[in-house]
Amino acid sequence: MILTSALILWKGLVVVTGSESPVVVVLSGSMEPGFRKGDVLFLHMNKDPVRTGDIVVFNVEGRDIPIVHRVIKVHERHDTVDSDILTKGDNNPGDDRVLYAHGQLWLQRQHIIGRAVGYLPYAGWLTIVMTEKPVLKYLLIGALGLLVVASKE
Repeated sequence: MILTSALILWKGLVVVTGSESPVVVVLSGSMEPGFRKGDVLFLHMNKDPVRTGDIVVFNVEGRDIPIVHRVIKVHERHDTVDSDILTKGDNNPGDDRVLYAHGQLWLQRQHIIGRAVGYLPYAGWLTIVMTEKPVLKYLLIGALGLLVVASKE
């Protein structure tokens, strides 16, 4: 019941926010001091164009984990409604072209998962710890299972 409720809540958030991943955890210090490792970001995606200064979460080919960085340049193309987007971590010395796929110089809108619209400081540390130490994840799942079995009447 708990898992089903969580799945329904997640899918509801996907529909409401327009983002395939409405909640993400910051995994590095590249956006400090604005966002720190372990902060939870709430994302939204709509039809509005991406603007310079927006904090976006994006995927690039060849990387499994999305990246949270700020848009530093938008190059609008006149022949289409699409635009080229360049990002950079606030705490990084250079732009993100070294993070993009081989030969890729710009992001397009299809790479953007969502824009940050809010955050919860340090709330993602449990996720980070469970990812870095998988044994803790299995202990937590086992404890929850025992709790469910023990609570049945």
